[in-house]
Amino acid sequence: MSTPERGNGPAGLREPAAARLPSGPVADKQPSTAYRIDPDLHRVARLYRRVDHADAQAARREAARRVRVAQLAGLWTATDPAVHVEDHVVRDDTGHEVAVRTYRAKAESGPRPAVMYLHGGAFISGDLDFEHPRCLETCRETGCTVVAVDYRLAPEHPYPAALDDCVAAYRWLCSDGASIGVETTRIAIAGASAGGALAAALCLRARDGGLPAPALQMLFYPVMDDRLRTSSVRVFTDTPAWDAPNCTHMWNHYLGPAEHRGAVSPYAAPGRATDLSQLPDAYVMTAELDPLRDEGAHYAQALADAGVPTELHCFAGAFHAFDTLSTASLSLRARREHHEVLRTKLGRNSGRTRRTEAPATT
Repeated sequence: MSTPERGNGPAGLREPAAARLPSGPVADKQPSTAYRIDPDLHRVARLYRRVDHADAQAARREAARRVRVAQLAGLWTATDPAVHVEDHVVRDDTGHEVAVRTYRAKAESGPRPAVMYLHGGAFISGDLDFEHPRCLETCRETGCTVVAVDYRLAPEHPYPAALDDCVAAYRWLCSDGASIGVETTRIAIAGASAGGALAAALCLRARDGGLPAPALQMLFYPVMDDRLRTSSVRVFTDTPAWDAPNCTHMWNHYLGPAEHRGAVSPYAAPGRATDLSQLPDAYVMTAELDPLRDEGAHYAQALADAGVPTELHCFAGAFHAFDTLSTASLSLRARREHHEVLRTKLGRNSGRTRRTEAPATT
């Protein structure tokens, strides 16, 4: 497992001295920029509004606003001449419908590997448009078919609704993927933030439920543990894009208030899992200035300890969702790495030469 760029390793990352926070209240103000943020990301960090995720509707409005701003700035790409996009409806055993969107490279023929992508959004926001540019880019740059899932959102649909939708979509991809040109033995499960929790949980459900094993799990700054006991959660209470107080609100929406939750399943919070054996190879990306940093690193260490081939990359100077900012060099570097991991793990080493440009939203 690779060593994080900063710190003593995944079991106990140091708190960077330059990342300590100013004291005082943090609600209802702009995120602090008093951190050693990567220079290319520093200007963008000032543009983030702090949104109190106690109000799910406010969080959804802000997510929609960011997409609109990206569209107006020409940074949200709706189409790509190299990619065919199609929407589908998947039904589970009860008849419940789950919307999915497929992205297929027009230049590719024959069965292709697939990446099932689960968007972020704190379990309470996001849809098929939320990270549409990332999915376009991933398809174009890797040649893989990308399948995005429009899972149900909390608090209207708390756990396990979102995971059940992801399982239904994965069952469909495994059983009917050949109909859209997917080689079903080469499927990666990828997810960002809350989508990272769902991706990890889906791998656990696949193992325990006898479903075909994914070839790879890719977890980008993943949500892992509702207990919120890590050093990074204690420290990063006012960071750009995401902060520790909102971690609490997120879990309250997804699982209910802590005092009323009872036992929490590792399918809800994968960081609680005690058996990580026989899971797919893993790539885990964390950001130095993110309250979720340590729980992602701990999960990567636990996977490695269980004998799962695992790569961990902690990007120094980065904050949550930094890789969605397309013009920043660190964001481009992160996404190029994601594409290379997919090409290597799924057997697509030929790759693409086109420059990685597609922007996305947080």
